[in-house]
Amino acid sequence: MPMYALGDKKPTIDPTAFIHPDAVVIGDVTVGPESSIWPTAVLRGDHGRIVIGARTSIQDGTIIHCTAELDTMVGDRCVVGHNAHLEGCVINDDCLVGSGSVVLQRVQVGPHALVGAGAVVSPGTTVPRGARALGVPARVSDAAIDDGAFDAFVETYVHNAHWYNRDLRRID
Repeated sequence: MPMYALGDKKPTIDPTAFIHPDAVVIGDVTVGPESSIWPTAVLRGDHGRIVIGARTSIQDGTIIHCTAELDTMVGDRCVVGHNAHLEGCVINDDCLVGSGSVVLQRVQVGPHALVGAGAVVSPGTTVPRGARALGVPARVSDAAIDDGAFDAFVETYVHNAHWYNRDLRRID
């Protein structure tokens, strides 16, 4: 897998994490236990840092970046869908960030919250605990999401990370 140091900034990957060989991880990036980074995801911690918690999946095509002033933090037990873009934001524990969504600088997504597929969350927005951010631009709804609503998705990707670590092999 392409993993790069940039000067003295280098990735720290837990040995139980799965990083797909076609993902790219650059610079000050930390990936926690049993987390997974899937094909064509790019995590570029050049100016700031990126932290991915435990048991979190960063799915295919996702871009995660940061700035010199704003790190990007993704908590434990999160699912970040395909082709999402996160930059300079905080995603707290137990969240689902839908496929194709964009979460911009200084956004705070509270625990157990949902960013809907295709949503664009404007800079500085706060998505409270258990709320939903839907649409373009995203509007925050306080329609409650049950704690544990995303557990099945998390468990699927933790299972897949173990499976791929054990059985993935290139055959060409």
